[in-house]
This record gives sequence, structure tokens and C-alpha cells, in this order.
Amino acid sequence: MTGRRRQAGRIGLYLLTFIWLALFVPFSAKAAPYAAMVMDARSGKVLHSSNADTRLHPASLTKMMTLYIAFEAVQNGELTMDTLVTVSKNAAAEPPSKLGLRAGQKIKLRYLVRAAAVKSANDAATAIGEAIEGSEAAFARRMNRTAKAMGMTRTTFKNAHGLTENGHLSTARDMSILGRHVIYDYPQYYNLFSRKTADAGVRTVSHTNARLLSSYKGADGIKTGYTRAAGFNLVASAERGRQRVIATVFGGRSTASRNAKVAELLDLGFKRSPNRVALRAPGKPPYLGKGTAVVVVENGGSAPKTRAKSIVVGSAAVKKSLRPIARPAAAVPDVAPLVAQLEDDIESVLKEVQTVSAQAPAPTPTVKPKQRPMIMSAAAITPKAKPTPAREAEVVTRLSTSGGRHWGINVGRYPNRFTAEKVLLKTALAETSTLDGALRKVVKGSRGFDATFMGLTRDTAELACKRLQARQVTCFMVGPG
Repeated sequence: MTGRRRQAGRIGLYLLTFIWLALFVPFSAKAAPYAAMVMDARSGKVLHSSNADTRLHPASLTKMMTLYIAFEAVQNGELTMDTLVTVSKNAAAEPPSKLGLRAGQKIKLRYLVRAAAVKSANDAATAIGEAIEGSEAAFARRMNRTAKAMGMTRTTFKNAHGLTENGHLSTARDMSILGRHVIYDYPQYYNLFSRKTADAGVRTVSHTNARLLSSYKGADGIKTGYTRAAGFNLVASAERGRQRVIATVFGGRSTASRNAKVAELLDLGFKRSPNRVALRAPGKPPYLGKGTAVVVVENGGSAPKTRAKSIVVGSAAVKKSLRPIARPAAAVPDVAPLVAQLEDDIESVLKEVQTVSAQAPAPTPTVKPKQRPMIMSAAAITPKAKPTPAREAEVVTRLSTSGGRHWGINVGRYPNRFTAEKVLLKTALAETSTLDGALRKVVKGSRGFDATFMGLTRDTAELACKRLQARQVTCFMVGPG
């Protein structure tokens, strides 16, 4: 009898183990959905994709955008790599992975950049965002504006570090696009992502993906990411001869399995991409940092004297003008998150402007106020001053009215109609002095949607392009015929 009881006990134990494996393991494996994309970095051509447009948690892949904006801010004189950043309590309190910064500590921006790029330090990422935009929320809004200007149509950032937050989502396609911009827009900084160790000021930090960098021939970056909700993510790039490939994986089950999958995808990319391809760099998105604000002046009032910020100052009239564009074409998939984010940005900016306006003294108007709302560009309301040599381009303010209205300007090519229309609206608001009355037109071509303004004289078109190019906005003239 005793032997039979032992045998029955073993059978029961085996049965319980089988039930546990059948039920628990499959459900735990579904915690982080899988997505992947392989892209020829030289042309942007997609070589392979799997669930590439599924919105998932990006984790620390987010820091690619944080670092991209840091490079942009340095290039445009907002700050320098030697700027001393004071660490806030908010930044110091970020959970690991972290550099170990203390509230009130001062540290150079270059060390924060190294810590975010190499160690993926969350406290360093938050400190970078606050140093550039004043608050993490304002920096997240700038991240979203920059993402949309790049064509990242299914990404919403809520923070600078990538820790899980409701609504903080991206896709394998969008992160591949971002990785390509990091490589080609700021090549002078790209070597950061291949450093296996780096001096971060307070200590030396090690790369989070040193194994792949050491084991895969040609690998030189870019960024890892992990949270429980996201799984093990990675955007990797490798170069062999004239070929460069980007591979992105969301939802890996471990560091080892993720690296193995990325290596497999990179191999696939090198196999499918031709040896010789004409380099078509993506082109930098319009600079949306300090000095590009659009100010709305209503009923003859003067604009508040605030420091230039990378925001768009809105009004009820501006929000109303956005509504027709917010109706996406049927061919554009799921743009509701874009519209919702745009509306959130406008609401938050309105609150900021109302607060500043209440505190700022009202200057004495020098001209008779008009009774109807009037939209001006920041350049139009700024007092005349001598241009700063070597950094700021001169903006022409006189306008010739001669010539027929058969000319236009092109302000870029975009992946979908919605993005092109949005860029046209923002450009029109920023440059009303020359584009007032121009026809906004989106032209579909074989490579995307061209955003154009038509119905201008030659002189007006030339002037508009000069003013936009002075703000680092891509622009070229379109002739008649």
C-alpha cells in the first residue's frame, strides 16, 4: 500500500507541474509583445518588419530623443557641453539605472550626456531635459514636436528617460527612424554610442550593451532599453564596408536572446541590402528650440516679454484653425493619438502663457490697436537690433510687391498628408508677414507628400525662404509652370 501511495503522489506532483507549465509560462511570456524592423540606414528602405507599427513601451530607447535634442540645443547655442547643470530633487530621485546624482549638485552637460548614452542613467536624462526646457513636462512636449517633425507618427513621449508611464509609447518603425536621424544628423556625437566605458564626471560608467558591441562585427551603437512592461529592447546599427544597417527589437525575453535576435536581423539586413546605394540622409527636422516661438496678439495687445522657448503660443482662433487639419485622411492609420497630443500641447502652452502674461507688465503700445485678432511672428515684434555675428542669420524685413503671383515655396517632404498639412499650418503661423494670403497645398508624389505655399510673387517667395532659412527651416522656391 505504501508503494502505491508514493506512486500516486509522484503522479500528482507531475500533474501539478504540467498544469503550471501549461498555464503560467505562456501567460508570462506574453507580458512584452514582440516587434522588429530592419532598415538600410543609407536609404531608409525597410528590409524586414514584424509588428513594426504596434505601439509599445520603448523603455530607455527614449533616451535617443533626449540626447538628440541635447545635441540640437548645443548646436543652436541654447547651452554648451561645458554648461554647469544644477541637479534638481526630481532628477536625483529617479530610480535606477542612475548615475547617483545629488539634489543641488552641479555637473557639466557633457557628463550627463555620456551617462545617458553609455550607462542609460535615468537621473542624467531627467537633468538634461530640465536644463534645456526648465521642466520635464516642457521637455516632453519638445520631444513630441521633434518626433512628429521627423515623421514618427505613432510615438508619444511623457518623460525624458523612458520609465513606464501611461501613454508613453512608440513603435519599432519610429525608433528606427529616430536611430537613423541620430546617426546622420549629428555624426560628430555618434561615437558616444559605441564607447564601452566613459568618464561621467563623478565616476566611470560602462556600456549597457558591451557584449553586442564586442561580439558583432561592425556594431557601433545605438541604445538598449528594459522595463518589466517593455521587455528587452534594442536599436542597433552596424557598418560593414559601404553598407550600414539598423535593426530594432521590442519585447526580447532576456539580454542574451535579444542580442541573438538583433544579430540575426543585422545579418538579414546585410544580406538583403545592396553594396552600393546612394546615400539619402534623412535631413534634420526644423529647429523647434528657443527663438522659434510664434506669438499671437489679440485685440491690439502686446506680446508678453518672456524668454524665447520652443513652444507655439495658441489662442481660440488658432485651435479653431487646427480642426480641419485634425481630420486625418482615410489612408493614414490611427492618427487620433497625434491629434490628442497636439490638443494637449496647445492646452498646456496656453496655461503657461496665461501665467506669464499675468505677471509681465503691459508695455505701452506704439501703434493704434486693431479691433480684430492679429497674428504676428516673433521676428515681426522683436525690436530692431544688430545681428549677432557668427551665430544668428540676418532676417530681411522689407518686402517688394512687384511681380505676378505665380511662385511658391516648398517646406519639405513628409511621409503622410496629415504631417505635411500640420507643418504648413505651423509655418504659416510663424511667417504671417510674407505668407499671409498664400495657398497651402499638399502634393502627393512617389516619395511622399510635398508641403508647399502657392500664389506668391517671386520677391515674396524669395523673401519668405530667406526668413525661414534664417530660422533653419528647409525651404526652396517653386517657379511658375
